[in-house]
Formats: sequence, C-alpha cells, structure tokens
Amino acid sequence: MTRYAPYALSVLLTLLSLLAWFSEGGGWWIGAAVFGALAALGTADLLQTRSTLRRNYPLLAHFRYSLESIGPELRQYFFQSDTMEVPYSRQQRALIYQRSKSVNDVLPFGSQQDAYAVDYEWINHSMAPTPHRSHDFRITIGAQCAQPYSASVFNISAMSFGALSANAIRALNKGAKLGNFYHDTGEGSISPYHRENGGDLVWEIGSGYFGCRNDDGGFSEERFIANARDPQVKMIEVKLSQGAKPGHGGVLPAAKVNAEIAMTRGVPQSMDCVSPARHHAFSTPLELLAFVARLRELSGGKPTGFKLAIGHPWEWFGIAKAMAETGVLPDFIVVDGAEGGTGAAPAEFIDHVGVPMHEALMLVHNTLVGLELRDRIRIGAAGRISSAFDIARTLAMGADWCNAGRAFMFSLGCIQSLSCHTDHCPTGIATQDRTRWQHLDVTDKGQRVFNFHQNTLKALRDLLCAAGLEHPDQLGPEHILRRVSPIEVRSLGALYAFLKPGDLLGRIPQHALFQQFWASASSESFVAPATVQSLRQSKLV
Repeated sequence: MTRYAPYALSVLLTLLSLLAWFSEGGGWWIGAAVFGALAALGTADLLQTRSTLRRNYPLLAHFRYSLESIGPELRQYFFQSDTMEVPYSRQQRALIYQRSKSVNDVLPFGSQQDAYAVDYEWINHSMAPTPHRSHDFRITIGAQCAQPYSASVFNISAMSFGALSANAIRALNKGAKLGNFYHDTGEGSISPYHRENGGDLVWEIGSGYFGCRNDDGGFSEERFIANARDPQVKMIEVKLSQGAKPGHGGVLPAAKVNAEIAMTRGVPQSMDCVSPARHHAFSTPLELLAFVARLRELSGGKPTGFKLAIGHPWEWFGIAKAMAETGVLPDFIVVDGAEGGTGAAPAEFIDHVGVPMHEALMLVHNTLVGLELRDRIRIGAAGRISSAFDIARTLAMGADWCNAGRAFMFSLGCIQSLSCHTDHCPTGIATQDRTRWQHLDVTDKGQRVFNFHQNTLKALRDLLCAAGLEHPDQLGPEHILRRVSPIEVRSLGALYAFLKPGDLLGRIPQHALFQQFWASASSESFVAPATVQSLRQSKLV
C-alpha cells in the first residue's frame, strides 16, 4: 500500500547501504545511518499506539506534524488562520485535542477573537462567584416513565456503525462508560461493538428501522422489543430528520454492506441498504405521537422521544398541536441544527437546507413554553458544539442538554481530512477499511473521549462559578450577550422573542412565524395548509 511506501523504501535503502558499506566501505555508512534512522522512526510509528495517523502513515505523518508546528506568526500570512472555521477552526480543534490528552489548555497573551466584531458573544461574570463543586451536571429525562434516565448535560451525538469504524464505536462507548454519559447509536442500529464496553446507549430509530425491521422494510415490534429491553439501552429516539441533510434519504452501497453491517441492521448482505426520506410507520403528527407512545410501552417504560431538524414551521406546529390536543407527549425532543455534520451529503443540503440550531431551538422551546408543556418535555440540542461556552450558550437558549458528534471524533484523533465519504479516513475513524481502523487503539482513544468530556464539563463548571451560578439549569438568555453592531450589544433575551407560559393557549402572540402559521397548522397532516398555499401563490412565503 502506498501509505507504507516511504517506510518500506527506507528499510530497503538501509539494507542496500549496509550491504554496500560492508562490501565496498567508503562513505556508504552515511547512507546506512540516515536511512537506518528513518527506518527506525517508521518502526517506532508502527509499534506505538497513541497516534493512529502514525500507525497508518509511518514516516509520512511526520510531514503533517511539521506543517502543524509552523508558528502562528507564519500561518497567519501563508496558511489558514487559527480562527477560520472550515468547518472547525484550528483553534477549536486544538482545544479538543488538548482536553482529550489532559494537557495544558490555557492560552497566552490574549484572545484571538475580535471583541468588537459583529456576532461576538460572551457570558457576563458575577461580583459574587460561587465556589467549585462537582462538574458532573445531570438532568432526569422521563421522570414519569417506569425507567427514567439520569443523563449528563453533554453526550455523544448520533453516529452509526457503518459511517464509523468498529474501533471508533468501541472507543466512543468505552469513553461513555468511563464518564457515565450516553452514546447515541445513530440510525445504523446497535452493533456488537456498541455492546462490548457497556456504556449507556440511546437507540436511534430512523426511517429504515434498522435493528427493528421486517424483511419488507417495515417496523417489527418483536425485533424492537429484543433490542429496546436490553438494560444497556437507556432511551429510544425516533429520527425524523438530521441537520446535515434533512428531508433526504440515504443509500449505503452494496459494496459496503458486509456481513457485520447486514447483521446489525437486519438487511441482506451485498445489497444496497436504503434509508427512505420519510417514515412509513406514521404519516401525520397524531400518528407520530402514537408511535412514540407505543415504543415507550414496548421498551418497558424507557424515555422515548424524537429528533428533528426544523424545516417548514407549520409541520412542527402540527406536532405541537397534536401534543396539546391529545396529551400524548414525548419524553424528550432533540433539535438538530443545519450546521450538523454527516459522513456524506449533497453540497446544497449541507449548505442551504434546514434551520440553524439556534433558531430551531428557540422555536421548539418557545412553542412548548407557550403551550405550558415545557416542564414536561426535555430538550436536547446538537449542532457544532465543541466547548464549554458552546454548551452554556445552548442551554441558555432553552436546551436541557447538548450532544456533539464531530467534537468527539476529534477526541478520537480525527484531523478533519474531509475524507469521510471516501472510505480512506487516515485515522481509521470514518472507514470500514480494516487495515486502517485496526490501528486505532481502543484503550487509549476511549480514555481520550473520557478526558474530553470531563475537562469540558470542568470548564463549564468554571464558567458557571464565574457567573455566580451552581448548575447549568440556572442559565437563561439574560446571561449571554452578543454584539449586533459596532456600537450595540444585546442579550439573547432581547435578540429572540421569548414566549410566556400559556401564550399559545389564547391569543396568538406577536411573533412572525406564529402569526403566519400557527392558526392554520394541523395535527392531522404534515401537508402545507390552505393558508400557506395561498401565501405561496401571492409570493409572500
């Protein structure tokens, strides 16, 4: 394989130089020394376990590290800046790497952020900081369920086996076990690798019903029960859509559907594995809630909810109205923002489809507040979360907890090579190529996942203490400020219209989306109501 070619060449040249030196003498010893040193370095790369990149690319990896070591004073002129997000900046990645390794994560000299730039955000501190206490912040989900779950406020977002490698799944779950937080399976179902280390699982069920499907692709209650009642599975999550490609199905090509993936998903081997764009177990908001309630019952009373990326507001309003009309509620809702990641998606979907997480979260939170349902339904949020401030800001906007996917991939050693869709991931994380992923050391990387989680929550605790707070549930929109112009600063509470309890039970509040779409949204259909059709014809939507 070409990635081993430099190492193999160094070994060959070492042997040839030694042979020439012994037979002819002269200056051949210099070549033997130089090539021997390179061969020794490559051998050390292959034998060590801390860096998957070095094991997969002996010698070659050092060229990348050399480029990374170029000082910031040169990078800012010739290379990408530290703060440019593509999609994660060098600064963001460096922070995750440092926290994953539990090395010094403090910064010298001053912030690289422009405090006077539009959209700059910060949390205000208190003159009376609170003392440090535990950083293990938890919330209870499904308090009324037979088996409620005590969740961390920071967890691993949905990433399937098939998109990620066996060892990546093992390491993520090992970290979740060490840190007592949850690992979302993604819609690819529960693989044997999710089970090995015993970390808490949230089982995500997508439109393909992988792990709980009949031979014709429909939902199977019998197969669902077999997985859902496993004690390792703590919650059930119905995936309506994901942020990176909402409204778009998926196909895992036949060539990638090996025996393990076929067994895990319950599909035929060596045949295209299709995730439809929509569910077939329900087709209306009322049917969705009935499906959620049925899954809760079949699971033995485990917290059950759904994940969605917000699109047409009347569709979300239809679900909300169904909740209010029937009293059938999910235990939780996970809001996935359009900035979320995925292994592969069309460019237009990644760049221009779906509502970003902040606006989506605010809409879901406000709707539940307006219906006086917010205290009965927990909200999770995902979408480019990588630091304690990201968590604090998201919780202040209405979430109860946060999930992260790509940040935990960085903790495994992802270098953002943007090759997830090629099966050639250099770090063995997003690939099914065994020659690549077998070099990802599960023990070392699992510890790094744990470290990242713990150190991020410690940083969150420090932020809360500085703000005079004791728990993330005390965060509100008044705590986070954003510069909206060179001379104007507003709190999130002033930037976003916040509804009051009961606002949607009487007169429709003065909010553009609610004014336009709330009255006409229906619990009986996801189809655009007649009023929206007329607005379309008049070009007002």
